[in-house]
Amino acid sequence: MSEIDEQVISGLTVSIDRDLCVGFGDCIDLGGDGDVFEFDEEGIAVFRDRAGLPEIDQEAFLDACRACPVDAIVVLDGDGEQVAP
Repeated sequence: MSEIDEQVISGLTVSIDRDLCVGFGDCIDLGGDGDVFEFDEEGIAVFRDRAGLPEIDQEAFLDACRACPVDAIVVLDGDGEQVAP
């Protein structure tokens, strides 16, 4: 079973499969405002603490999630429909 980290960000349910992530960093590099993802001590993408930060640019954020070469990030909209990858 995979280790999944999940958060709701700007109405989108975002999951990171930590077993799939290999640390390319595309989600960090293309993350729009750059405040959603970061690497942990193992070099795996995790959610950055967004407390007090402004809303994200959803299109740039979705582009960053879709850029994951191993599809470790899955995004669902408010209706539960998958919008990334």
